[in-house]
Amino acid sequence: MELSINWLAVITATVASMIVAGVWYQDWALGLPWKKITNIDAKKADKAGNTPMMVVLIVNFFTAAVLAVVISIIASYFNTSFLWLALGTGVGIWLAFSATTLLTHNMFEQKSFKLTLINNGYQLVMFVVMAFVIGLMQ
Repeated sequence: MELSINWLAVITATVASMIVAGVWYQDWALGLPWKKITNIDAKKADKAGNTPMMVVLIVNFFTAAVLAVVISIIASYFNTSFLWLALGTGVGIWLAFSATTLLTHNMFEQKSFKLTLINNGYQLVMFVVMAFVIGLMQ
């Protein structure tokens, strides 16, 4: 089995995921309902500074790297590198780890189902975009 990681694809997928996050949580997209549910306002955001965005950047880089590894392993196993395989892997990883974990935490923490949908929607789009970039550049 050959494990092949395209680090440029990982970096590009990370950048793409940051763009997705930036768009997803804009006020004209889903930012306003998200802010209302989470009680995040400009004052709280300013107090937090750049720390949350730096954490997202680092975590998304790690996510893209792991996704690239898993896509490479699956592509090697099936002896193919089709884009659909990468996309299916992204959706499968989102469903198995991200969606289920977020749903479980939000239900036990009694958070709004709307918040769960907003954040899980972002996670799904993020995983699909990352997988698409990695699959294209593989």
